[in-house]
Amino acid sequence: MKFNKAAIVASAAALSLGLAACDSPAEEAAEEQAEAIEDQADAMEDAGAITDEQADAMEAEADDIEDAAEGDTDALTEGVEEAVN
Repeated sequence: MKFNKAAIVASAAALSLGLAACDSPAEEAAEEQAEAIEDQADAMEDAGAITDEQADAMEAEADDIEDAAEGDTDALTEGVEEAVN
């Protein structure tokens, strides 16, 4: 069976929306932790305690925490992107 790019993208989007509705308590806790890190980074940057680059690094760390809790790894993301492209 041959799939076109639109069908693959639509399937991936539907799957991710379905999974997004089923957050476990661990995922919720990780999301809250990530939000707290992002809020802290913003506050520290606004206060002049850290640079914009340092705040960006903290926010990237928060994104990694959230992605890991959701089971989204670079290998998985890259595999889907390669399949679509």
